[in-house]
Amino acid sequence: MNLTEDKISSLIRKIAIPSSIGTLFQTLYNIVDVYFAGLISAGAITAIAKSFPIYFIIIGATTGLSIGVTALIANALGKGDSKNASLLFAQSIIVCVFFSLIVTVIGVWVTEPVLIFLNTGSEIISYGTDYMDIIFYGSILFFLQLTINSYLVSKGDTKSLRNVLIVSFFLNLFLNPILIYGFWIIPAMGISGIALATLIAQLYGLLYIIYKVSKTDLKKYIHPDYFLPKYLFLKDIVKQAIPATGSMMFIGLGVFVLLFYVSTYGDYSAGGYGAAIRFEQLFLLPVLGLNASTLSLVGQNFGALKFNRIRDTYFKSILYGSVFMIFCGVFIFFGSYYIMAFLSSDEQIIYYGSTYLKIAAFAGPCYPIFFISSALLQGLKKPLYSMMINLMRMVILPVIALTFSVIYLKVPFIGMFMVILTINYIFAALVLWFCKQQIDRENNIYNPNLAAV
Repeated sequence: MNLTEDKISSLIRKIAIPSSIGTLFQTLYNIVDVYFAGLISAGAITAIAKSFPIYFIIIGATTGLSIGVTALIANALGKGDSKNASLLFAQSIIVCVFFSLIVTVIGVWVTEPVLIFLNTGSEIISYGTDYMDIIFYGSILFFLQLTINSYLVSKGDTKSLRNVLIVSFFLNLFLNPILIYGFWIIPAMGISGIALATLIAQLYGLLYIIYKVSKTDLKKYIHPDYFLPKYLFLKDIVKQAIPATGSMMFIGLGVFVLLFYVSTYGDYSAGGYGAAIRFEQLFLLPVLGLNASTLSLVGQNFGALKFNRIRDTYFKSILYGSVFMIFCGVFIFFGSYYIMAFLSSDEQIIYYGSTYLKIAAFAGPCYPIFFISSALLQGLKKPLYSMMINLMRMVILPVIALTFSVIYLKVPFIGMFMVILTINYIFAALVLWFCKQQIDRENNIYNPNLAAV
């Protein structure tokens, strides 16, 4: 694929579809974890739900770092500078190891206090700490896999990670019952077995991604001394990665904020909501695929200063994603009860989860705008804007609105998510306008003679 020359719609399809399929299996992977946790007890499924914002420390940091690295490498490749792309790749490994150590220390330290803050019972806290401690001790595997994969994504290769996620799903499906209940010389580990299965799958994925990168032309340019710290490159990576990580962290913090207010309706309200959002991710798959394709295409075309292609990528991706989410919303709305009944037999978890899904069904068209706009801003090397958007959308506005509506007005559970739905639509319109202005502004700066084109 030539990301700066080939037809945009064809490139979107070639990059987004493999990414979407991979994310499908990643989401099914998470649903398998929820399903097996439900077989242990309602407390175990609630522990995984309430641990999600803590888990998001890893998700946010790894995804943010990989997004930042992808944008920088794609920009260098768009300029035809393979040497700098290789240097950025090597230096990103140093940043990756450093980030993983920080995340491990923070994660192990905050898990129990966060669960206590969420009004969690002692049994659920025990499940949550058993699960998250293992995940955090193995976080280096998450970091290395996604950071190394950034080089592949910057070139438009989303198939390699797709293959990893497909195999990881089946590996997880096989390992979960063995590690939870024990087999032969393997002891029964309960919820800790779910976490250990995740780390084994991550190790497999890391080895496969290293193999795939070794088969690219990276080896023509990279040298051992590229892995020695180089201040200017480290500075560029951190400058791009920290806002990108912050942007993802604010999504995690937003989930934490929502869980805090959801938990005021009872422990199992959080269990139902947490299980529902994991299933909801299934319907975000094309949007997440479009996010990946937008990042690669915008990154390379920004390096090549082809702003018409950037504009075309952005608006076509939003159109494709919005149409798909409208159709998905119909299915989610009418299938909400059956979805939750599959995940749990507990009536309270089914009620709270299906209630959330019915409201979430109407929010579908907003998600492409948020995710694709974030990828656009990353590709334009403006990660700070993406971070501020997520801070406002996921944290500041919900805290203000939900404190008033949930704490003071005592709205019912469904009313809480009606408030969030309203925030999403208003903010989506503002983000769409802002991103159009940013494309035009960059075009005026770099191509003043072609600004009207």
